Amino acid sequence: MRVLIVGLGNMGLSHALAHHKHADAEIVGLVNRSGRVTHPDLAGYPVFTDYAQALDTTRPDLVVISTYSDTHADYAVAAMQAGAHVFVEKPLATTVADAKRVVACAGETGRKLAVGYILRHHPSWVRLIEEARGLGGPYVFRMNLNQQSSGAEWETHKALMQTTAPIVDCGVHYVDVWCQITDAEPVKVHGMGLRLSDEIGPDMYNYGQFQVFFDDGSVGWYEAGWGPMMSETAFFVKDVVSPAGSVSIVEDDKGASADVDGHTRVGGLLVHRPEGDRRIDLPGEPGHQELCDAEQAFMLRAISENIDLNRHMLDAVRSLAICLAADESIRTGHSVMLKELTP
Repeated sequence: MRVLIVGLGNMGLSHALAHHKHADAEIVGLVNRSGRVTHPDLAGYPVFTDYAQALDTTRPDLVVISTYSDTHADYAVAAMQAGAHVFVEKPLATTVADAKRVVACAGETGRKLAVGYILRHHPSWVRLIEEARGLGGPYVFRMNLNQQSSGAEWETHKALMQTTAPIVDCGVHYVDVWCQITDAEPVKVHGMGLRLSDEIGPDMYNYGQFQVFFDDGSVGWYEAGWGPMMSETAFFVKDVVSPAGSVSIVEDDKGASADVDGHTRVGGLLVHRPEGDRRIDLPGEPGHQELCDAEQAFMLRAISENIDLNRHMLDAVRSLAICLAADESIRTGHSVMLKELTP
């Protein structure tokens, strides 16, 4: 499988290394703005600074897109129209209209499209979803991811906030988990947020929280904040509650809140029912690179085995729509009613 990697930041580099190691993948090009590649394992591959030129020159079977969010939709459509399948990092796009445009292009071209929801490939998160669905709904979802970042981590967050708020960038992961637990449609979103630093744009906020109402009665809240001012107290809350009980992540050794590996690590689950509790220990969890390896192995398998990704794409649009509606609610001060989301 001829693979073109676009973007070599934290995620792009990990995806490139995944394909570098995979027996069924051949990297035919790397694209980044500097035109330089410093990782020794990737030093021998052709490097491009222009995406269109790389696409035309390499003629890939698969394009892996890990650039900033505002390029995702156009890059994905260009790749599919050129005949390539697409793996695109989350979020799928920066508007619901663009997300639907990308999904429609996948349908028109017959190309596979997958979004980088890394938790879908984490066995512990798969187990959490399984346990939650076993309880039955309607559900209360309680989740957050606050990150106390400084130095290089804060610089990365400030760069991301040039285009995307924390509740969208991080929130799509966890709202995607909600969408896998409940098959319900979201109907209303309300959010609030605050700009806590003069180091970010005047129209951006680095703390946000939102509430979602689903048509099966389920409700959820999500909270995310970035920056040196953020508290590390209760920065990683992950609970799902139902009439039959609850399931919660109880890992208590998360380390620093900005640690990437800590964002996916579960360690253990507590399943609570009125008749008693059950602890599920989950040792030996995969790290960040192993999860990226699993994502890209799945993408290659989805292409070779023609795996149906329609539900995956629908959930990607749903989760993005919820987070973008929350962003709109924060900026306008009004609740947002969601219309039919099916692409």
